[in-house]
Amino acid sequence: MGFHYVSVKGQRASRDEAPICVISPHTAFFDILIMFVLGLPHTNSVSREENGKAPLAGTLVNLLQPVFVSRKQSNSRHNASYEISRRVQPNSLWPQLLMFPEGTCTNKTCLINFKQGAFNPGLPVQPVVLHYNTDTVTWAYKGPQVLASMWLTMCNFNNKLEIEFLPVYKPSEEEKRDPALYAQNVRGVIARSLNLPVTDHSFEDCLLMKQAKKHGLPMEAGAVEFHKLTVKLGLKFSDIKEQLPKYAAIANSKGYISIEDFAEYLKLPVSPALEEVFAMYDRDGSGKIDFREYVIGCSLVSKPAKTEETITMAFKLFGGEKGYITKDELVQILKNAFKMKDEGAEELFNQIDVNKTGQITYDQFKAYADEKPEYASLFNIYQELTNSETTKTDSNVNNSKDKTD
Repeated sequence: MGFHYVSVKGQRASRDEAPICVISPHTAFFDILIMFVLGLPHTNSVSREENGKAPLAGTLVNLLQPVFVSRKQSNSRHNASYEISRRVQPNSLWPQLLMFPEGTCTNKTCLINFKQGAFNPGLPVQPVVLHYNTDTVTWAYKGPQVLASMWLTMCNFNNKLEIEFLPVYKPSEEEKRDPALYAQNVRGVIARSLNLPVTDHSFEDCLLMKQAKKHGLPMEAGAVEFHKLTVKLGLKFSDIKEQLPKYAAIANSKGYISIEDFAEYLKLPVSPALEEVFAMYDRDGSGKIDFREYVIGCSLVSKPAKTEETITMAFKLFGGEKGYITKDELVQILKNAFKMKDEGAEELFNQIDVNKTGQITYDQFKAYADEKPEYASLFNIYQELTNSETTKTDSNVNNSKDKTD
């Protein structure tokens, strides 16, 4: 039957009071109804570039002259942020700007991380909350697609939408200097109004979920709380995306990495040293590594260990003082250190010896260690275990001498 009635609660602020309206939760393509309710000539918006290219509807979108954002072009967000700031200035003739700060549709069970575009100008915003009386409108990554959602919604006897205007939020001086804090606090206001929790997941998590599915992983494997990893570890989306194929190649245990998968990937048997490295990744002690743990592990565990000093030490440990390592030297130390069988050690040697000369040079050794940084952690742990055993032996010798004396 469609939408019979769209109600408005609260008072809409003027453009002078709040040049930007931030609307949440963004759950459906029906959310565009707010532009018709508020009056098309008196609103402006931000839209993804694909919407302007859609058949028929794209013509209407272009007539509204929104700020277009491309999810594929690296400089698009910077350009969009500049255009948003230009349009919302007090002396601008552009009407009030409507923005969905989540950047994507969700299932409205929580509020994901807000994008900073609406908060970069440091101007007051008016939070706007959308309330639907049905779940058929929800259009997220999992669930009914566009036509199915539209059909289910139109089959309802009645659909209601309430648009609630919350009081204008004026940023503090600290929030003006920190758009991320400003966005977080406004999200908190809307979350409390809806009585919903918040999460550090973001639109980038949705993209990673799609990538995870392409690599044969469960979609939820890509939900890594991207915003939190960015803030705490300084990782970029491209950094995490590049890790997915490698993770998928190792994770043979229903989307997770088990200790056996880890050992198979490194071509090593399960040993105390390997278990120690595995535990560095397995942060919750569950006995398996999920993709989020893998990303954190690669950033915090492997990279600090992957130093020139560590690799040089390991090369010498394997017999490289003379400038190269022979097959017998590598096989012998892998057998002693990690209980590795001769066949596995020889296979590993052949992988490193890319020139098939029967010798591994330092450059080849380093290149392989760079490709699989987990080995650097193993080298460190093996050295610590060796030093520990040496200390114990020296202590036992000294104790024996004391007793003899």
